[in-house]
Amino acid sequence: MNTIKQLHHALKINRTLVRYGLDEFLTPTPLAVLRPVARLFSFSFKKSAQNKSRGERLRLAMIELGPIYIKLGQMLSTRRDLVPPDIADELARLQDQVEPFPSEQAKAVIEKQLGAKVEQVFTSFSTTPLASASIAQVHEATLKSGEEVVVKVLRPNIRKKIRRDLSMMHELANWAEKYSSEARRLRIKEVVKEYDATLEREVDLRIEAANTSHLRHNFEGSELLYVPKVFWDYTRNKVMVVEKISGTPIGDVQRLKDDGVNMKELADRGVEIFFTQVFRDSFFHADMHPGNIFVDTSNPEKPQYIAIDCGIMGTLDEADKRYLAHNFLAFFERDYKRIAELHVESGWIDDDVSIPEFESAIRAACEPIFGKALAEISFGHFLIQLFQTARRFNMKVQPQLVLLQKTLLYVEGLGRQLYPQLDLWETAQPYLKKWLRDQIGPQAIFDEVKAQLPDWLHKAPKIPGLLFDNVSRLGQELEKFEGLKKELTQLEHYKLRQNHAQKHAIIGSGFALLSGLLYLGLPQDWLPTVSSGVLALFFLAKSLWPIKTK
Repeated sequence: MNTIKQLHHALKINRTLVRYGLDEFLTPTPLAVLRPVARLFSFSFKKSAQNKSRGERLRLAMIELGPIYIKLGQMLSTRRDLVPPDIADELARLQDQVEPFPSEQAKAVIEKQLGAKVEQVFTSFSTTPLASASIAQVHEATLKSGEEVVVKVLRPNIRKKIRRDLSMMHELANWAEKYSSEARRLRIKEVVKEYDATLEREVDLRIEAANTSHLRHNFEGSELLYVPKVFWDYTRNKVMVVEKISGTPIGDVQRLKDDGVNMKELADRGVEIFFTQVFRDSFFHADMHPGNIFVDTSNPEKPQYIAIDCGIMGTLDEADKRYLAHNFLAFFERDYKRIAELHVESGWIDDDVSIPEFESAIRAACEPIFGKALAEISFGHFLIQLFQTARRFNMKVQPQLVLLQKTLLYVEGLGRQLYPQLDLWETAQPYLKKWLRDQIGPQAIFDEVKAQLPDWLHKAPKIPGLLFDNVSRLGQELEKFEGLKKELTQLEHYKLRQNHAQKHAIIGSGFALLSGLLYLGLPQDWLPTVSSGVLALFFLAKSLWPIKTK
């Protein structure tokens, strides 16, 4: 530990985990040595945690540790490619129901950020928070212009608390991976790094405001989804003011039914909104839990969704979208070979991986899913199985696909809560096939040509000049090439000449040496000596002769 404060903080975490009987989570880290001390100060196993599963106990411990750990638990619940199902299911129950901070502190933050008194900006400001979460809380208010709004305010000193807790998490992750093979398999450092990046975005409300405005623009005039307006004049990095919306919480199913809402239509629209965000806009709300979704029931047969809290958004590029669409289609056609090929084609799996072996692993993971009724088959769980299998073949899970998997699980769970008979495949298949057709069909080619035509026409008058310049440059390059070719030819000739001279010089020297030896050994027999000498002179002379080249 770097400081006494960090040591104290580590002991607090250790003690909390011990009180909830979670010693097993400490074993792979150096903090295990502190367990006897932590037991001494934990007094006893917490009674409320007795006879509960490890997932329940971990959830309760995170609630006691505070807001940042609640957020961590929420994030971990989405990483089902890493976290065991029993723990992920329990962590998914974590809600941002955090004690509010005093309204006077909220006002102080607002006034410092806006440079004006609350009374100068708002005709009314509710001192009772509408909601309180781990990062911020919201208050109802009315602008001087008369618009009813909600004001989101970051918790005081939240950045400092986040940095302290994240510093501890990074240290623990480093230690865990150093001492535990299981921690390395789960890539704990990667998880903490991802969490760090997520929190960094959430503590700047201008990012959330920009996301909200972009999503609103994408669905402007849509009867499927409504996104509240951002009031940019009153938005800063610690304060965001948005239009107040009214609607029925999506989780209040009984109230929706009492209002006569067409539940099948509502569920189908939720699926359509998701696929529209992903495949049309490449920009999707990645935190679509029930607390962030409301329903406008003014037209029960055509209910409209209302989305808030756009702090976490996902983006996909064209390659990601094609990968997903082809994988979904191949999955429901049970074409596991195609799924394996897609992973290699995308570059996410090394091309030296055995396709038959990878195909067999995917089949083993996915076939049990088809043991369920079609209406119960989960896209989200298919992605989980796919990522878990692919990771065994050294695929690094793409962060944008993990966000999409999390969102898809929310959408599926929500849709089947609203309408248990929801057949996600029946709703999604036509959309996916149409999207693929639009991407690679004749209409797509025509649209691409149509989009590029103005640019081509703009460049057309310049083409003759560009051609002339390029031809001139090509001529110059050819001249350079011919010169280089000539130099290379000369070099090759020189090299051949050197080889020729060296070879014959060696032979001639050999005969000269032999002639000398014969003269010394056979002084009376001059014929061998003279013959060797003549041959020596011949080869030495030949080493000086020019050679012919093609």
